[in-house]
Amino acid sequence: MKTRFFLIGLFGLLCLSAVAQVEIPSQEAQIKSALLASPEAFRDGAKVYGHSAMGEFMVLREGSNEMICLADDPNAPGFSVSCYHQDIEEFMQRGRDLKAEGKSFKEIFDIREEEVKAGKLKMPKDGATLFVFTADEENFNAKTGEVQNGYLRYVVYIPFATVESTGLPLKPEAPGMPWIMDPGTHRAHIMINPPKN
Repeated sequence: MKTRFFLIGLFGLLCLSAVAQVEIPSQEAQIKSALLASPEAFRDGAKVYGHSAMGEFMVLREGSNEMICLADDPNAPGFSVSCYHQDIEEFMQRGRDLKAEGKSFKEIFDIREEEVKAGKLKMPKDGATLFVFTADEENFNAKTGEVQNGYLRYVVYIPFATVESTGLPLKPEAPGMPWIMDPGTHRAHIMINPPKN
């Protein structure tokens, strides 16, 4: 019995050790790679969120324009960074908070939908863009912040828009063709996935 408890305890320590050993890139590398998702004109003044050496989510750099960027999550597989217009920061932050509470994707969707309709959560009136830049993990150099063979896609949030109000289909009918997801909801958005080389 003692051996069993010892093995269980040892397994727990090994799991904690594995979590603790996740390499967190330097703040400079995180900022450099996060900005790859932003249009060049906004990079110098973009606010950047990332992770401390202990893995805590934090502001790495304050901004001076309307762009906000998120560094790669070192605990998630692959490489993914994003930048978005400040008008959807409240929506994004609410999603992060609910995720931290352990809520599922559907629960987060339903809670934000209800809060937007009740006027508790603000969404952009004129739409706002999210840029997502991804790559395979082996193509990200965590020491330098350089990325090879990355892929950039675009999301334009247009709350409560529909197929009828936009003339966009529910799925792309050609490579790179815009289409609408979650029509008629607070999370309605135009998806633009350029063809991959």
